Amino acid sequence: MKTKKISLIVPVYKAESFIRKNLEEMKKSISKIFPNYEIIAVIDGEVDNSKKEAEKVLSKTFQVIDKAAKRGIIKKNNASRKKSRLAKLIK
Repeated sequence: MKTKKISLIVPVYKAESFIRKNLEEMKKSISKIFPNYEIIAVIDGEVDNSKKEAEKVLSKTFQVIDKAAKRGIIKKNNASRKKSRLAKLIK
């Protein structure tokens, strides 16, 4: 049986106080269901320390993207899809 793969894309804006805990909880929960996964945190501008907090949990299953800052939801989604390594994304 083929192992399912998943990419979880998480938009992040002004989440400094809770993003680290949320990403760790996502990792814990998703790893129980999908052993082959990645979580992509898309930082929308550097208005706080969300990027630094997200990078604290960065590993092979996490990516932090900040290039899509203040560019709108369509461009952020496209940037995330290009960075996805695992899952075929459905438009």
